[in-house]
Amino acid sequence: MERVQKVIANLGYASRREVEKLILEGKVYINNQKAVLGDKVSKNDVIQINGEILDKTKKNDRVYYLLNKPRGVVSTAKDEKGRKTVVDLIDEEKRIYPVGRLDYDTTGALLLTNDGQLTNLLIHPSKQVEKVYLAKIKGIINGKDINILKNGVLIDNKKTSPCRVKLKSYDKKNNTSLVELTIFEGRNHQVKKMFEMIGYDVLKLTRLRFAFLDVKNLKSGEYRKLNPKEVKKLYNLGD
Repeated sequence: MERVQKVIANLGYASRREVEKLILEGKVYINNQKAVLGDKVSKNDVIQINGEILDKTKKNDRVYYLLNKPRGVVSTAKDEKGRKTVVDLIDEEKRIYPVGRLDYDTTGALLLTNDGQLTNLLIHPSKQVEKVYLAKIKGIINGKDINILKNGVLIDNKKTSPCRVKLKSYDKKNNTSLVELTIFEGRNHQVKKMFEMIGYDVLKLTRLRFAFLDVKNLKSGEYRKLNPKEVKKLYNLGD
């Protein structure tokens, strides 16, 4: 017996977070009964999503993409407001979804897949997957504030984990700094909130690298498939 949201996610229907949302919206049924979070299912149970029966026996070929996400695109599979999503950018017939999220105005490295098991591994806080960002901020950051960031700041009533911070450059004329920040969490709007807590507004933000994957050879909006060695290496991050 496994939790229904895990079963659905592992079959590649959507990320676990999105499956949980579908359950809360009353769109998931188990044996014709409305599902609730925490319900467990066996291989004999019938799962319906939006009125369609989920085929648990069908082999779902896994696909993995690395996208250089452009600005003005939302990091979801579907958007209620009709905005363009990261899934719209990829020519793939299989149902895929992003691993984690980047803000609407944030650019850079984003994984998309239909592998629920890998998704859950990569977004689990205990795995501390490295994420490298480059932030253009308003103001000339000083050493004291860099050390504060390194040691963690309080956002949403919880202190961030220690991280790496490096001043790349600064522009006195325009009063801006370029700061590279390496974090090991994936909290909502984390980088922007971290700078905000020490008095700096983020003017531009891009994710340079997710784990060992970077987008140096991908133009904005371009993507590529991961090779088997890269997928295996991502799985090994959980060991």
